[in-house]
Amino acid sequence: MREIRVLGCYVENRIAEAGEVQGVLTKYGCNIKTRLGLHAVTDESCAVDGLIVLELCGAASECDALESALAACKGVKLQKMTFK
Repeated sequence: MREIRVLGCYVENRIAEAGEVQGVLTKYGCNIKTRLGLHAVTDESCAVDGLIVLELCGAASECDALESALAACKGVKLQKMTFK
């Protein structure tokens, strides 16, 4: 069975950090099989924080590099799930 790696990225301030986070996601775009962005929205407001869920693919070294690059972004916290 192949390894399945899922990465949860909590972004504390989507407005302030969007550029840096998007730059990392673009750089490693070929290692992202699935991307899901979540944030709270109501008729009155849109949340500043958000969650990005990534299903990674490709070489483990590239996935590790993506994870390290996201971890280096200010205001980003990561959680990882790996299935083997």
